[in-house]
Amino acid sequence: MPSYTFPAEWSRHEATWIAWPHHEPDWPGKLGPIPWVYAEIARVLALYERVEILCHDDTVRASAEEHLSAHGVTANVRLHVVPNDRVWLRDSAPTFVRDETGAVQLMNWGFNAWAKYPNFARDAEIGRAIARITGLPRVEPVRPDTGARLVLEGGGIETDGAGTMLVTEEWLLSDVQVRNPGLTREGYEQAFRDTLGIRETIWLGEGAVGDDTHGHVDDIARFVAPGIIVLAYEADPADDENHRRSVDNMRRLELAGAERGALKVVKLPYPRPVTMHGERLPASYANFYIANGVVLVPTFNDRNDREALNVLADLFPDRHVVGVHAVDLVWGFGTLHCLTQQQPAERQRGRKDW
Repeated sequence: MPSYTFPAEWSRHEATWIAWPHHEPDWPGKLGPIPWVYAEIARVLALYERVEILCHDDTVRASAEEHLSAHGVTANVRLHVVPNDRVWLRDSAPTFVRDETGAVQLMNWGFNAWAKYPNFARDAEIGRAIARITGLPRVEPVRPDTGARLVLEGGGIETDGAGTMLVTEEWLLSDVQVRNPGLTREGYEQAFRDTLGIRETIWLGEGAVGDDTHGHVDDIARFVAPGIIVLAYEADPADDENHRRSVDNMRRLELAGAERGALKVVKLPYPRPVTMHGERLPASYANFYIANGVVLVPTFNDRNDREALNVLADLFPDRHVVGVHAVDLVWGFGTLHCLTQQQPAERQRGRKDW
């Protein structure tokens, strides 16, 4: 059986993949500013690594070219016409892994639009499109119990690159989930071993309030180095439901090794609750994205923006830490990590894989 490893996000990248925004229902009444946010994201990323951009059709491609040009982005980006339903490539695109030789392959999960939306047929084909563009081999993982296609999303898995992974029970084991009906905790852990080379899975409880994916880990807990985790933590018990969830997740990490020093947990604040038309949105600084030489961090015009940026700057002394205004972006129920997917470089003997 082939052996795979899931590189940490801070490993050297070949490129970052994004998809250009076009689906107005993802930002009801607010699509207008979103392409400008994307252009700024692409501008910063292109300073450090190649940016591969999927465009739904020729009209969307023309829009992308116009916005990128306005932001002075003329190099280190490539545009591809690939039909897509939504832009959240963290979830609809494959997870890039390495095989036992260090070569990169695509772990192409089944995708069912978070078991929420009926229109996802084009997103379910994105893995094939990326395989065609890159020429990389593509694997379709199956469930260890039934052999059916394994449905997962990249926003739900977080690794240190050394065989440990964070997931949440809310995402995979709660009653509302219909991704892989009947698959047990032990079954998921076996699937993670087989497809990602994971030796230890740490199960957190619930995700952030307002997260419409039902508990993706990338809004609450992220590895920043082997054995070091940042945890989105709401300290004020009078503030909101995130406090109870934060306390529970901290306790789980303590039991997983933080109490005995095997893990270090650094608290990252939440911004104030962000709402739109009375609906709570999953605003979280933990949805940052690590690229070559830079970390992009969502900001929310909040007093905790500075604290979050400082915490992450201390944890990434060898990278620039850049805030990206995300109040408009989070109306789509996701921010920087949700919209990006990293393509790691092939591992070469003797080369540092930072």
